[in-house]
Amino acid sequence: MQRDNNYLVNLVLEQCRQGESEWVEFKHNKSNPEEIGEYISALSNSASLQGKVFAYLIWGIEDSTKDIVGTTFDYKTTKIGNENLEHWIARMLEPSINFSFHNVDIEGKRVVLLKIPQANHHPVRFKNQEFIRVGAYKKNLKEFPEKEKDLWQALGRTPFEKLIAKKHVDATDVLSTLDYETYFNLLDLPTPDDKDIILAALKKDNIVNECVTGRWNITNLGAILFARNINDFPTLSRKAVRVIQYKGRLRIQTAYEKISTKGYASGAEELTEYLLNIIPKNEIIKKTIRRTLPVYPELALRELVVNALIHQDFSITGAGPTIELFENRIEITNPGKSLVATDRFLDNPPKSRNEILASLLRRLGMCEERGSGIDKVVFETEFYQLPAPLFEVYDDFTKVTMFAPMPLSEMGAENRIRACYLHACLKYTARDFLTNASLRDRFGVEEKNRSSISRIIREAVGNGEIVPHDAKAAPKAMKYAPWWSKNTQK
Repeated sequence: MQRDNNYLVNLVLEQCRQGESEWVEFKHNKSNPEEIGEYISALSNSASLQGKVFAYLIWGIEDSTKDIVGTTFDYKTTKIGNENLEHWIARMLEPSINFSFHNVDIEGKRVVLLKIPQANHHPVRFKNQEFIRVGAYKKNLKEFPEKEKDLWQALGRTPFEKLIAKKHVDATDVLSTLDYETYFNLLDLPTPDDKDIILAALKKDNIVNECVTGRWNITNLGAILFARNINDFPTLSRKAVRVIQYKGRLRIQTAYEKISTKGYASGAEELTEYLLNIIPKNEIIKKTIRRTLPVYPELALRELVVNALIHQDFSITGAGPTIELFENRIEITNPGKSLVATDRFLDNPPKSRNEILASLLRRLGMCEERGSGIDKVVFETEFYQLPAPLFEVYDDFTKVTMFAPMPLSEMGAENRIRACYLHACLKYTARDFLTNASLRDRFGVEEKNRSSISRIIREAVGNGEIVPHDAKAAPKAMKYAPWWSKNTQK
């Protein structure tokens, strides 16, 4: 129960951090039953349109500040006539959806979370009317024919995760094909001895489903995450992770190559250990203690690999995630064009083509609920004073490059400006600003050489990457923010 409450607390806090969206609405105490029903329709339909598994209506939040203030709304005692609220709303919704209310205690303040699943197959109606979110407003869907058209197209698509990877498998073969032990381990649960209990749990998470023959289907979600051997699923075998180590800085001579044949969840630790073993090491001495660490921070590496797995475009056949290690860099590539502009990776909420996959990986503890992976990558590279990571998007793939240690004097202008911009982004997302002192600390430059940092700041300002927070401030008091902080165009 404590684990569930912690999950709900973190879920509420994350929604507060990201703010209202087309699938999230905040209330303080306002609890008109009719309006709640309309919001369920609007949020459920918008979640489907935006590719989100769930939408949320949350009471106990101050709308303007997103502060947690608590609520007097009690869904358990609210009645319409003699009928309780949940039953009445469920009766008015068509088709039926499995929404759920939750009481959440946050620092002694009572918050109510309404978790709403996305619409599936058909728009959700309340009292025979379909609603949708337009920005932060609830509207009648019929007033927005383009959104209605887009919603029907979204409802007509079957997500990759729900497609079948292998049909008509008997129970014994399911358990020999899927690494169910890792599934329970990652959830911090004991592995049941009863075969039926195991299959019921896998079914609940859409890893398998029952077929009319009385046997089982293994979904793409189950296969891609928990295959003991991905080659058992011919349609997914090319989605295995490839690791290639080259000699030197070019793709001319291969030193090693490894293809991970396990599912992404089952093989995660083995893949990470392999990478850490082949990555060059640095010796660091602090307070007479000598430590040997990988050139690339382990946390940053884990985040980038998981991001590549989650955000890939599975519709691109014949290609999967690739990790390439060179003498001076590591490149992590995934099929598919990023849904977020590269210069907004740090401040934009994450968007994923594979929300069902991402949602399960969050529950398994393999990625963040709040989508802060890139923030961690940038923080780690700054902490270890590495060159800034490079994010690149092409027509059919996205690539992230981390660079080996390099003195500031050897960095080119493009690298210096990128590091300056990402530092400004990281500061701004923490409600802070870039200064000469903060950038000196980021690069490990002494105060007496502040002029060299001033030149980098001027380069970044001249390139339109950062802007002064207060252009009238004295030179030594100047603070800077990323270009988008003032809603300007580069």
